[in-house]
Amino acid sequence: MNIGITCYPTYGGSGIVATELGMELAYRGHEIHFISYANPIRLDSGTPRIHYHEVEVTTYPLFEYPPYCLALASQMAEVAESYKLDLLHVHYAIPHSIAALLARDMMVSQMPSRRRLPFITTLHGTDITLVGADRSYFPITKFSIEKSDGVTSISDYLRARTIEVFGVEKDIRVIKNFVNCELYRPEPERKLASKLAPPGAAILMHVSNFRPVKRPLDCVRILQQVIQETPAHLLMVGDGPERGPAERLARELGVENNVSFLGKQAHVERLFPNAHVLLLPSELESFGLAALEGMACGVPPVATRAGGLPELVTHGTDGFLEDVGDVNAQAARVVSLLKDRDLLAKMGAAARLTALTRFCTSLIIPAYEEYYREICG
Repeated sequence: MNIGITCYPTYGGSGIVATELGMELAYRGHEIHFISYANPIRLDSGTPRIHYHEVEVTTYPLFEYPPYCLALASQMAEVAESYKLDLLHVHYAIPHSIAALLARDMMVSQMPSRRRLPFITTLHGTDITLVGADRSYFPITKFSIEKSDGVTSISDYLRARTIEVFGVEKDIRVIKNFVNCELYRPEPERKLASKLAPPGAAILMHVSNFRPVKRPLDCVRILQQVIQETPAHLLMVGDGPERGPAERLARELGVENNVSFLGKQAHVERLFPNAHVLLLPSELESFGLAALEGMACGVPPVATRAGGLPELVTHGTDGFLEDVGDVNAQAARVVSLLKDRDLLAKMGAAARLTALTRFCTSLIIPAYEEYYREICG
C-alpha cells in the first residue's frame, strides 16, 4: 500500500509511535510518505520505501498565526495525487484530522472519478484529555473524529475517555502501542553504566517531555529517599518546562551530584538497558510508551495507577503501580528492588516477557495492516 502519515515530528509519544509505525510498515514492503513541517525525530532517513514531504508555511504580515492546517491539507492532497496514496493515517487529532478531512474533500472535488481517499485518526491522549476537551477546540475535535473514516485509540482507557468526553458514536478500534523487541532488548553487561553513573550506584531512569503531567519533580524526591537506603543515580532524559524546576529541586535537596539531566536523546534504546528501574510518576498516561520501552529492555517500572498504565503493567509481576503523588510508596518500591537483586532480576525478566508476548511489533503492526485493508475496502 501507499500510506501517508502525518504526526508532530517531536519527542512526544504520538510522534514516536507514528514514526516507528511508518518504519515498521516500510520494512514490511509498504511505501510510506511522511507529511509534516519537519523530519520526524526518530525517522531513519536511510530506510527503504520511506519518503518525507515537508509542509512549508508562508508567513505574511496579515497572518498573526501562520495557517499551518491549510498548508498541511494542500500538501496532503498534492502528495496523495502525485503518489497515488491509498489512505492517510494522522496521529493526534488536532489539527491533523481536520487537515486530512480537507484533503479528502479536495480530492473528491478535483477528481470525482477517483476513489475517495480515506483517512484514519489515531488518538494518543492529550489531544482528547487536554487539548480536545478545551472549549475552544471541543466542537472541531468531535467533528474531526466523527468525520474520520476510521479511528483508533492506543488504550481501552483512552477509548472510554473519548466516548465519555465527546459522546461520539463512531466506532473506535483499540490498537495498543508497540515496541521493536529486537531493537529494545536487555544488555546484562550494562556496558555504558560506568559512563552514566558512579561505580556501585544503581541507575534509575526517567524519560518524558517534562510537562507538569509527567511529575518529573517526583523523580527527584524519590531519588532523595532512595539514596538514604542504597547508592543510586538518576538519569533524567528529555526536556520541557519542568526541567528547570527539577534541577532547582535537586540542588535544594542536596542530590544534584546524584542526578544527570541528559536532555533530549534520539536513541533511548541505548540508555534503557543500562538502567535498573524506570520511574514513571505521571499524573496521567494514556498508555505509557516509556514504560513499555523500558520493559522490553528488562527494566521494571515503578509507575502510577493512572490512565492506561494498568493495561500495560501488572502490579507486583512486571512492575509496581502506586497512587499518583505517593512519593514515599514509590521510593519504597524502588528500594525493595535495588536491595533484592533476585526480585529485580525476576521482575525484569517478567517485564521483558510482557513486551515480547503482548506488545511486540510482530503482534501489533499486522493489526494496523488489517485495519487499513478494512477501511480501504
